[in-house]
Amino acid sequence: MTNSSNTKGFTLIELIMVTIILGILAAVAIPRYMTSVTAAEAAAEDAVISSIRAGLENYATEQLMSGGRRIWTANPFDALASKPSGYAVDPSTGAATNAANAGTDGEWTFNTTSSIQNITHQRNDNTRWHWDYSAGTPGGDNAVVGTLGAREPGVGD
Repeated sequence: MTNSSNTKGFTLIELIMVTIILGILAAVAIPRYMTSVTAAEAAAEDAVISSIRAGLENYATEQLMSGGRRIWTANPFDALASKPSGYAVDPSTGAATNAANAGTDGEWTFNTTSSIQNITHQRNDNTRWHWDYSAGTPGGDNAVVGTLGAREPGVGD
């Protein structure tokens, strides 16, 4: 005589099969998630750089109207009405720290310590990206508007 009311629960084989299925799903989902996180961080960087470019063009136009020459500001973040979150600022003075490359997750800096000035950003996966920046040559007949390079991995010297 079999007591069917005492046969509740899962067998060991059923539990092993569920564990295997969950492992397969995780193996597929995690790389896709990481790819979407990387794409989101790149899109956020593109938005900040696009804002900087627009701010620099607005600044250059204002300089043209007031002084007759299109020039960019020495610090590209100064052309923004509001700085991006993570922009490195000295809390006591409110001035940009600008001493080195970004060193914490989500940080933005304008590095003026190397021969090539650049904007740096550190992503949450601890990778650093940079954009070379030159304010150009202000004044005189040889005035040149600055340049803002493309995103590059690592940090330039």
